[in-house]
Amino acid sequence: MFDNDGVLVDSDAAVTASWSRWAAEHDLVPAEVLAVVHGRRSADTVAALVPESRRAAATALIDRFELEDAGTVPAVAGAAELLASLPPAVWAVVTSGTPELAAARLRAAGLPLPGALVSGSDVRTGKPDPEGYLLGARLLGVPPEETVVVEDSPAGIAAGRAAGARVLGVGQRALGAGADVVVTDLTGLSWADGVLSVPADRLLQPGG
Repeated sequence: MFDNDGVLVDSDAAVTASWSRWAAEHDLVPAEVLAVVHGRRSADTVAALVPESRRAAATALIDRFELEDAGTVPAVAGAAELLASLPPAVWAVVTSGTPELAAARLRAAGLPLPGALVSGSDVRTGKPDPEGYLLGARLLGVPPEETVVVEDSPAGIAAGRAAGARVLGVGQRALGAGADVVVTDLTGLSWADGVLSVPADRLLQPGG
């Protein structure tokens, strides 16, 4: 089960652009906003930063900004090759974003859409709560402890671990956040006969 942003698509520049625009509209410091957005639903971030009376409009605004910037998003290195090695029935995307945003970013990156997608709007409680990954495992028809969650953010890693999955971290944000293993990106990763293989030269944090 893959998170989308920072795992399959490199959306950091788009996230920075969208949330910086949004912060300026709400007289907030962009750096302080960007420090709390990764791995969380936009509505949850907005709720932490904006008074309740303004939250619906503020959430609609960031959702619009992110869709406008979705076309600039490239794939994470190795994502296309890894997904090509996976039968459609064995993988899912579990994202904090909206389904529209997830699809727009995957299409912009030239990646296939998953057969099973869990978005932020499909759960009552977003990451770090495990609800999304538990639902993803049900959609795949396997117990969560037999799945691998691929995540880049501390909130997402916590959600995967709480669901009982093994967790593969991706990139610098994942370091020290509790993943079983952390890799630089998805280059060289492959799946065959139910086994996800991780090349040693991509490890940032080996398993203990």
